[in-house]
Amino acid sequence: MVTSHIREQASLEESIGHVFASSELLERALTHSSQAREAEMLRPGSGERTRDNEQLEFLGDAVLGLVTTEELFRRFPEFSEGQLSKLRAHLVSKNHLISVAEQLQLGKYLRLGRGEEKSGGRNKAALLVDALEAVIGAVFLDAGLEPARELVLRRIVLPELEEFVSTGRAAKVTDYKSALQETLQAIARPQPAYELVKESGPEHQKTFTIEARLISPLSGQVEFIGRAQGATKKTAEQEAARQVLEHLASLPPNNGVEG
Repeated sequence: MVTSHIREQASLEESIGHVFASSELLERALTHSSQAREAEMLRPGSGERTRDNEQLEFLGDAVLGLVTTEELFRRFPEFSEGQLSKLRAHLVSKNHLISVAEQLQLGKYLRLGRGEEKSGGRNKAALLVDALEAVIGAVFLDAGLEPARELVLRRIVLPELEEFVSTGRAAKVTDYKSALQETLQAIARPQPAYELVKESGPEHQKTFTIEARLISPLSGQVEFIGRAQGATKKTAEQEAARQVLEHLASLPPNNGVEG
């Protein structure tokens, strides 16, 4: 039994790329509160508390956020704060983390109470994501930030970013005009009209004001105007397009769509 437990721990350590100096930290990261409370019930009156993974999850969540934010800041210097926030939100989302936890097969390593075991705890998304964050926290406590950073980048951030860039989704985050064009095509609405409405400043430092006018498919009239300034026409057009996208996102489903 002990040998099997050691073998399982070694298998997980290989998957995450870190061998623990303190095996107790890894064990704690995999211990759900249901198992901890059951263990305490077997020692009535002892007052000894069995530690679960909730505090490590709290720590790991913070490390995950820091490492992800730093990598995005370094990798995408042209992104705005809003764009970086949107991408970070995806990378640390439960939907993304559950896929990573499943790849690591964390479910089979969890230490669960009998009730949680019977209710399918090994396949519960919340438990798996919590365990993944706890493992990150455990690596941080065991060896510091760099090994924790390596785990986060190698298993969580970089594979998704590589797909993000290779599929063109990275370009779409900054290319609001293309995103707006695709959105309007998908809902069978006319493309916007971009118009330069103002040009000011000296020749070497001009400011351009652009309007992106969204046409109603029902009346043919202007429904919404995105208006933005920029040091170049392209920059102003992108911001105006972003405003139109936000307007479309705020509409009820199928609002103004023909058909």
